[in-house]
Amino acid sequence: MEKNIELRISQAIRERVFPGCVVGMVYKNGKRLIIPGGHFTYENDGQEVETDSIFDIASLTKAIPTSSLALRLIEEGKLNIDDKAISFVPELQNSERENVLIRHLLTHTIDWGFRLSELKNNPPAEIMSALFSSKFKSPPGSKYFYSNATSILLGIIIERIYGEPLDILGEKIFFSPLKMDRTSFSPLKKFNKEDIVPTEIEDWRHGLVQGEVHDESAYALKRPVGSAGLFSSVPDLLTFMEIFLRGGELNGKRYFSEDIIRKIQVNYGKDVGESIGLGWELNQPWYMGEGKKRFGKTGFTGCSCVCDTNLGIALVILSNRVYPTRKENSSDINKFRKDVADIVFSA
Repeated sequence: MEKNIELRISQAIRERVFPGCVVGMVYKNGKRLIIPGGHFTYENDGQEVETDSIFDIASLTKAIPTSSLALRLIEEGKLNIDDKAISFVPELQNSERENVLIRHLLTHTIDWGFRLSELKNNPPAEIMSALFSSKFKSPPGSKYFYSNATSILLGIIIERIYGEPLDILGEKIFFSPLKMDRTSFSPLKKFNKEDIVPTEIEDWRHGLVQGEVHDESAYALKRPVGSAGLFSSVPDLLTFMEIFLRGGELNGKRYFSEDIIRKIQVNYGKDVGESIGLGWELNQPWYMGEGKKRFGKTGFTGCSCVCDTNLGIALVILSNRVYPTRKENSSDINKFRKDVADIVFSA
């Protein structure tokens, strides 16, 4: 298996899918395999990617820590999936404000009708005003619409219930007790820029993006939000995924109940023709490989994590596929994700 993954990474680098990548897997018994490949850039004499290199994990932030914090609140009885969003965010002012439920935020069934990245040149207050006042294109729960706005709203609710910012909550509840020491919303405060894999050379920000959140709307809001902005490493994310393999408990500390892990894997998206668990995607063969009972998440920068509790294996892939500039077509990175998942889960 290890050789097959190394060959697949080498092929992807030759095809310029990404300059660098780390693939890791963890088993229910704690055994790990981590395989780095390539460099920070396409210059072969440049800095090599290492097993613990730090990447911008983009929309994996939506699940780790945002949705995971919401699931903790549900377990603690401080939040219910049928609670109304306006109970926590009365600023939500559109005509459907009474009908937005926590379940809609966890399953991305809010049809905002616009992308927050369209507002990246606006001040933070104006971006938030648009989020709170925009008219939905369809009733909540009636259509799957993957959007940063949904996870940002969920993040705000989490912050208001706990009374602390999202980055502090992630550190206190998950990252610190799990010893995820290379995970942070503010990596440049903890690490040298040279420790962080660059994402894109971007005209909008006049140069190389390295150590700052790649996602435009998260960057424009100038604070940690629920949609993107977390930086992490493969070893750290494997630690987080190991929680699910072990029934919610790791190193003597319980993070989730077995019941909440089961609920993550229940399809709440049948009515809209999708496979969506609470805070996670379900059974998506285009990046999870061919198999059933898997949940996971992807990120625009070229990352993914997948968990198969039946097989007792979790997979994490981190790459910088947007370097030097983003591609319009994501078929190459998706093919890589699927191929690696098939190798790992069929071994």
